[in-house]
Amino acid sequence: MLFLLSVNLPLGAQIQNGVDREDVYLSAIKDKNVAVVCNQTSIRANGEHLIDYLLRMQIAVTKVFAPEHGFRGAASAGEEIADGRDSRTNLPVYSLYGQVKKPTPEMLQGLDVVIFDIQDVGTRFYTYISTMSLVMEACADAGIEVFVFDRPNPNGYYVDGPVLKPGFESFVGMHPVPVVHGLTVGEYAKMVLGEGWLNSSKPCALTVVPMLGYTHKTPYVLPVAPSPNLPTEQAVRLYPSLCLFEGTTVSIGRGTDYPFQQIGAPWLSTAFSDYSFTPTPNQGATDPKYNGEVCFGVNLTNFATSFLPSYNQLYLFWLIEAYQLCPEKESFFMPYFKKLAGTDQLEEQIKAGQSEAEIRASWASDLRTYKAQRVKYLLYPDFE
Repeated sequence: MLFLLSVNLPLGAQIQNGVDREDVYLSAIKDKNVAVVCNQTSIRANGEHLIDYLLRMQIAVTKVFAPEHGFRGAASAGEEIADGRDSRTNLPVYSLYGQVKKPTPEMLQGLDVVIFDIQDVGTRFYTYISTMSLVMEACADAGIEVFVFDRPNPNGYYVDGPVLKPGFESFVGMHPVPVVHGLTVGEYAKMVLGEGWLNSSKPCALTVVPMLGYTHKTPYVLPVAPSPNLPTEQAVRLYPSLCLFEGTTVSIGRGTDYPFQQIGAPWLSTAFSDYSFTPTPNQGATDPKYNGEVCFGVNLTNFATSFLPSYNQLYLFWLIEAYQLCPEKESFFMPYFKKLAGTDQLEEQIKAGQSEAEIRASWASDLRTYKAQRVKYLLYPDFE
């Protein structure tokens, strides 16, 4: 079951996020027991956190579910999040990023509604959409309503990359969508439900609270960093292309002031001797790749900005070039690369020496199919 709250899009209007449309959701959750899946991005236009707002409005918020990086968004990438209690509100916080990634029946006991309100960045391997999918699945089993408060997708103005193939499903890629899926979280939730991707025999009672004033052509800079290693607009724009390096022996700058804005490795010294960085532990990376070692490579801090608005595709030439320059090619790719790519084809294509154009051509048919599928779930004017 899908309930979409009606929306008219005034041209040229300022974006109003779902969380700020209290006139269309407060009455629906009044007198119900509510849990919220949220983090530091779950704020209203005035900066007030959703949890604080709901409590102020005397909504019975009884539990908080924390995704990767935690409720306050300060945990390192991949760091398990522990259950606990929020020091500000004294609400119990249940981790959905650790041994448990899908809410258990015990966690959901006593709830009527679960609200999902987290800023996404529009890529298949960014784990918040996986968390949302598992929450929808668990709530379907338990007969609990799910509300998704929609937010802009900063990479929502294009679709690109290989579509995930059967057998490569993981928490960094649960569904057959391309690396850059071109959907807001509300649209993605609709697609998950509409395509029957939930592993549940029961329907999910989903209500999407859409934005006002948003289109997929609308430029949008996030007001709050969505995770510790995406601190700037440039990092968010580069993330779809650079995250693939996480499955290789190349660093993307975790443990520096410019994560996802540079690439390098100690063995690239002969090719890129003019630029270097040295990863060290910090809040977003407690044990970064090449900790304490000098990495030689490329500074990309100005790349995304200088290429906008034409920055509308995955860029593979850095990946291809790094592989070609690697002196130990047999160890360049790690098993994690296939999970990020959602297929084993990309790794084999790079090993075979295919050009970026040849690789991109191999995605074309799957992308056409996906785009036709995607359009059924759009809530806002598209970029094409």
